[in-house]
Order: sequence, then structure tokens, then C-alpha cells
Amino acid sequence: MTLSVVIGLSAVIVAIRGGEAVVLTVRPHDAATDQASTLAGLPFGPFDPEGHRTFEIALRDFVAEQTRFELGYVEQLYTFGDKGRDAPRAEVGAGAARVVSVGYLALTPAAVDTEAPDSAWAPWARFFPWEDWRLGRPSLIDEAIAPALRRWAGQDPERLARTRLLFALDGAVWNEERVLDRYELLYEAGLAPEAARDQIRDRGDAAAEPTALSAALGEPMLSDHRRILATGLGRLRGKLKYRPVVFELTPPEFTLSALQRAVEAISGVPLHKQNFRRVVERIDLLEGLGRMDTETGGRPAELFRFRRELLTQRPAGGLSLPLLRD
Repeated sequence: MTLSVVIGLSAVIVAIRGGEAVVLTVRPHDAATDQASTLAGLPFGPFDPEGHRTFEIALRDFVAEQTRFELGYVEQLYTFGDKGRDAPRAEVGAGAARVVSVGYLALTPAAVDTEAPDSAWAPWARFFPWEDWRLGRPSLIDEAIAPALRRWAGQDPERLARTRLLFALDGAVWNEERVLDRYELLYEAGLAPEAARDQIRDRGDAAAEPTALSAALGEPMLSDHRRILATGLGRLRGKLKYRPVVFELTPPEFTLSALQRAVEAISGVPLHKQNFRRVVERIDLLEGLGRMDTETGGRPAELFRFRRELLTQRPAGGLSLPLLRD
């Protein structure tokens, strides 16, 4: 018997709006009822080998069609296609025996309102509330997540160790890049509401889309989209430190305070102001414009621009994260 394979493409499209990291979401309509999904998802669609020359061209085309948003910076994230995983699979193509989902990360300097039906910019914190440490350790970790994970772990030393390390319990250090590992731990423990849905569907039965189990555990998403989103957030947090990708999220002119808020919004951790400015000076990729920003309502601050032309002349690193606690 020949098994069909469908290649689905998903886009994690990130911007900074009002000091928050936001992602572009869609609510696709059911083909039979024409009702919009109760859950948000990422822009996604099938790859047509006859009609599309490359994956990236296909991605740009269907994102523009679904959201009326034109992509700028794009890079491939990961290919999600393991057979037999206890994890959700992308639902692209009715009756497909096997789906390979290719995720992409796209960055834009402005969260432009698309005015496309059933598309909206949503803060990452709606889906991963435990990832935002900008105001300190989120109380929901110790009040809700840790007790639930400890009950699930029981006396299993491996489960207890993963819980401790990933959620920074018992003195362990928080690692902001391990977003996907934390989501998959919650999924394995049955604390991600998508898990029960996927178990039912894996048995071949119909299952309604889930609702959030609690505010602490975040909003569920369509298919495997929260897993893809977690992959994108973790990748972007890592890239901040070795590539100047944050400047793909900034307008042409910005203050150093706005730049720091953008880095904090992505990394989810508070940064030391003076040490952050030393890091910015050290990478030597900014140029002061000799003009002040007077539109913030506070004390005027100098405007800077990213010296993008230097990227063709020499290697450019990212921004280390001088944490406030340091």
C-alpha cells in the first residue's frame, strides 16, 4: 500500500508592539461549516510541488493570502515529521496518511494590522505565561505548575529532575532558551490541554478543540502550532546572543531604552540598564543620529540607527543578556 505524504508550512511571525513580543495568529474556517476555529493557530498551508518553486515562496504566498501581511526576514525553524511521536501533528490535507510540517520564523519591525478576517496579533504570554520573568519569577510557577508537575512525577527521579531543571525549582537556574522542553514536559504530563485532544484523535475518534485548563497553563492552539511556536521562541532567544537579529524587530530609528525593552520582551528576562548599554557599545553596530526622541512624553532620549551596511564588511555578533540580578 502506498502512503500519501503532505508537506505543510507554518509561520511564526514575530513583532514588537507596545513593548510586548507578539505573534500573528489566524483562525481558519471549517470547510464544512464555514465557522472560524475556536482556537488560534499560526498561518499555515500546504506546499504544492507543481505550483511552488520553493518552500519559502509558498510560505510567503499563503501568508499574504491568509493575513494580507508581506513577510520580510524569514528562516527555516525545524521539520516536524517524526512517526509515532506522542505529540500533535499538523492537520494539512484531508485524509493524508503522513504529514511533514516545516516551520519558519519570520521577523518584522512593525505589527501592522492586517485587516484580514480572523487574523490578529497576540502576545506570546497568552500561550506561555510561565516564560515572562521581566517582573521577576512568575508566581504561577510555584502556585500552579510546580505542584501539578510534582504530583505527576511522583517518586520518579528522572521526571523530578526534568521538572526541577526546566522550571528552575529548588535553586536551579532559569534557562530562557528551553521553551520547547518546558512545553513538551507539560504536554507529557497532560497539563497542556492539547494532549487529551491528541490522544483521542490518535485512537481515530473525533475530539473537540480543547479549552485552557487554567490561566497558568496558557491557551491551547490548533494542531501542533503551540509546539512550533515554542520552537520559534526558543530559537529566537538563542539567536539574540550570537546574531544581531533583534534589529529585524526595530524601526529605522529607536532609542536605547526601546531597544532594551525589545530584547527583554523576546528573552522574557529583565536586563541591567548600564550593563546593557555597555554591551551595545561593544558590538559597535549603532550610530547616534544627533536627534532626540520627544514623542514618548518622558525625558528626551537620543535616537540611533542600526548600521546594517557593516554586516557585509565584518562578522557581527549578538547581544549578551546582562541580567538585572547580575
